[in-house]
Amino acid sequence: MALTTLHWFSPLLGKGTTTQVILPDAGKPPFATLYLLHGASDDSTTWLRKTRLEHYVRALPLIVVMPDGYRGYYTNNPAGPAYARHIGEELPAMIERTFHAHAERSARAIGGLSMGGYGALRVGLDYADRFCSIHAHSAAVWSARHYHAHAKAAGPAQEKMRRDEAQRNFGGLPMRGEHSILSHARRAREAKNLPAILMDCGTEDFLLEDNRATHAALTKVRVPHLYREFPGAHDWDYWDLRIREALEFHAGNLGLGAGGH
Repeated sequence: MALTTLHWFSPLLGKGTTTQVILPDAGKPPFATLYLLHGASDDSTTWLRKTRLEHYVRALPLIVVMPDGYRGYYTNNPAGPAYARHIGEELPAMIERTFHAHAERSARAIGGLSMGGYGALRVGLDYADRFCSIHAHSAAVWSARHYHAHAKAAGPAQEKMRRDEAQRNFGGLPMRGEHSILSHARRAREAKNLPAILMDCGTEDFLLEDNRATHAALTKVRVPHLYREFPGAHDWDYWDLRIREALEFHAGNLGLGAGGH
């Protein structure tokens, strides 16, 4: 297994960016790829520093790609760079030019935690013709009410920063309109290319209410998905456990072994 850090210029972001890549020892190329997204307070290295991810993927013929999403919520920001296009189009194209990666929907998966959980759902459903499976841990699928209440409780400086972020990332209304997971899921279902979806959240997580609401909304409109709750909070102890199950889920959907839906 090899770990490499890529420093490359993204025309869509208009800046240099950093991506961590785990290359497998198992199997023969070309390989399937998992795009693994971080949370709002993290960067491209955090999955590697906070979990035993390298150990968990050691037997899988799978490339794991960890980009830097900054605090852009992986959206096509009304007042900023097109992060959704960066993750859904530009990044896979760069990875598939650089490494022995399959350039097919059946060989691509995406997942993440918190902001990255929302991002995995947002990008994976928007680019449903490019990803066969999605997982989201503790997804930041905020209601507008909860987003602004949480920002206010964080204190004046944090409240201003988060309100500015909401304006920049979502046009002021988190998860509404083009940024709604439900709208992307409906489009993917109508196009008959809905990826397999796995969501989970800790029972002590402050985002539990919003994850339950998203699960209920997807169920109401008959979008197939798996939703699970486990003891735990919004922390790395929880995510280090849950990423193991997510890897099994993706392995099954990518045809790499047991798992799937």
